[in-house]
Amino acid sequence: MGFSVATWNINSVRLRIDLVHRFLKEHEPDVLCLQETKCPQGQFPSGRLRALGYEHIAEFGQKGYHGVAIVSRIPFTEQASHDFCAKGDCRHVSVRLNTPAPTVVHNFYIPAGGDEPDPAINEKFAHKLSFLDELKSWTTSKARPDGHEAILVGDLNIAPLTEDVWSHKDLLKVVSHTPIECEALLGIQKAGGWHDVMRKHVPPSEKLYTWWSYRAKDWLAADRGRRLDHVWTSEKLAERSTGIQVLKEARGWQQPSDHVPVIARFS
Repeated sequence: MGFSVATWNINSVRLRIDLVHRFLKEHEPDVLCLQETKCPQGQFPSGRLRALGYEHIAEFGQKGYHGVAIVSRIPFTEQASHDFCAKGDCRHVSVRLNTPAPTVVHNFYIPAGGDEPDPAINEKFAHKLSFLDELKSWTTSKARPDGHEAILVGDLNIAPLTEDVWSHKDLLKVVSHTPIECEALLGIQKAGGWHDVMRKHVPPSEKLYTWWSYRAKDWLAADRGRRLDHVWTSEKLAERSTGIQVLKEARGWQQPSDHVPVIARFS
C-alpha cells in the first residue's frame, strides 16, 4: 500500500487553518505533520480537518509557543512525546501508523537557536545544542522499535548542506547553517541510520529550500531560502520513496507561513 507524508511549519494553526484546509483539499497527503502550532492543548481546530477525512489527530500543544500535531487519514496508535532538555516544551510527537508494515512517525520542532551562534552568551543557542546532543542519544535507542519502519520529519531548523542555503559563504556564521549545527544534525542522521529522502530525489548539488524569511521585501525575487524542513526515513522506506514535492507556491499564499509544505510519497 502506498502512502504519503507531509510536513509543514504552519506558524500558528488557528491563524492559518484556511491554508491547512486548502493544502489538504488540493494535495491530499495521507498524513500531515505540523510544527509551531502555537495552540493550547485541547484547542486544536480539528473540525474542518475531520470533515476532509483526517479523522485521526495527535496534538501536543501549549499556549503561545512551539506545538506539534499529526493529522492522518490512516488510523494510528501509541501516541507519545519526549520532553527534550526537560523544559516542558511541546517539540515532539509520534504515532504508530496502522500500515501493513508498522511505521512510526516522529514529528519534530527543533529550537531555532536565536541570533548569536555562541552558547556562552546566547542561552537559546545553548539550548539548541543541548537538544541536538540529547536527540543523538535518543535516536539510537528510542526512535525505532524492533520490527518497525520509521519516518522522522519536521522543522529541524538547520540547513546542513552547502546547497541547502542561498549562500554557504554568507551564512557560515548565521544560526541554522553554522558548522557546529550542521555537523550535529548530520551526526544524528548517521547515528540513527536515517536516510534523507529529499536529497534522494533532489541531488545535493542542486539548491533546495523550504523557508524564505518574512524580512525579504520580495521573497520570490530575492530567493534567499534555506532548507530547514526535512524528511528522514529508515532504509527500507527510503527504498520505497517515489518522490518529494516542495510546495514553493504556498509561500505566496495570503498570510503565509515562512515555511512551505513538503510532501514525501512511498510505494
